Amino acid sequence: MREETREQPAPLRSGLTTGSCATATSLAAAKLLLTGQRDDAVAITLPKGKVVQMRLEFCRLLGERAEAGTLKDAGDDPDVTHGALVYSQVRLLSEPGIRFVAGSGVGTVTRPGLVLAVGEPAINPVPRRMIGEHLQRLADECGHPGGFEVTVSVQGGEQLALKTMNPRLGILGGLSILGTSGIVRPFSCAAYIASIHQGIDVAHTNGYTHIAACTGNASEDTMRRVYGLPEIALIEMGDFVGAVLKHLRKVPVPRLTLCGGFGKISKLAAGHMDLHSRHSSIDLPQLAGWAADIGADAALQAAIIGANTSQQALALAHAAGIALGDAVCTHALAFARSVVPTQVQVEVFAIDRQGGIVGKAGVQ
Repeated sequence: MREETREQPAPLRSGLTTGSCATATSLAAAKLLLTGQRDDAVAITLPKGKVVQMRLEFCRLLGERAEAGTLKDAGDDPDVTHGALVYSQVRLLSEPGIRFVAGSGVGTVTRPGLVLAVGEPAINPVPRRMIGEHLQRLADECGHPGGFEVTVSVQGGEQLALKTMNPRLGILGGLSILGTSGIVRPFSCAAYIASIHQGIDVAHTNGYTHIAACTGNASEDTMRRVYGLPEIALIEMGDFVGAVLKHLRKVPVPRLTLCGGFGKISKLAAGHMDLHSRHSSIDLPQLAGWAADIGADAALQAAIIGANTSQQALALAHAAGIALGDAVCTHALAFARSVVPTQVQVEVFAIDRQGGIVGKAGVQ
């Protein structure tokens, strides 16, 4: 029988990154090669000094190589790799250093603009450093004068990568091995925000001067229809408009189009950087005030305040000949311009659930 839901919510549980998984499995495999010791768990040190023990699913010899695997535990974060088997094969090299190889389910960089060079396995810098430091420490302890070839794999990673932004970023063949702290903070969405930044970087590096940041599939389809933008210039920002606007301070792409549902754009117009319902809500009295600024009478203002949804408020305004969609986009445009550098040309589109444009501002 399933346990009853707790009346008081339990604290959210942190997890460990794919980078931590790759470090633990690389260390266990190398240890088996150098000492003959086969472990069922291994301790690693995270970048900020915390030591964690990670359980292994297997640790075995394969001829001149050894491999070890662990199941990724993302804690309470909604991570596509949660529960995936991450495993590493290690081979000893006579020359010092670490040679990284993309195994099954790990992607390869095919476009410039990322922190890794084209042709490199998509194993990010912090996981590379973590693996390198642990293996070098082991080599010193065991008197191994050479280096290591490390092949990192993720079971089913090629299919899982289709649920991420990797294909759009030009990371093909699988997932990226990620992590900056070694720990997955529940609902931090750090990986999502990082992928937004990477998407902007890749578009900019490849010479695209116009990008469209969209809240979802419908808004992306609208931008394809309006501007014919290719995938590389479409940034899937979800609710994280702040991640886009702030990153443009570092990478000032000449032209930015923001496109989203009317409700989400109204939150941006109110000055919210995170458009998720957990962090911001639609302010119907404010919508009524903006409608009043462009001619809505008292009855319409009251109807907007009493509306069940932003879409109903928009429909009421539209029926009365009040261009509330344009007004909301104008306020959203003003807020976005207050965040990005002045040399970035910004425009805003609001759409309905069918992808129809219900408001715009700043459009030439």
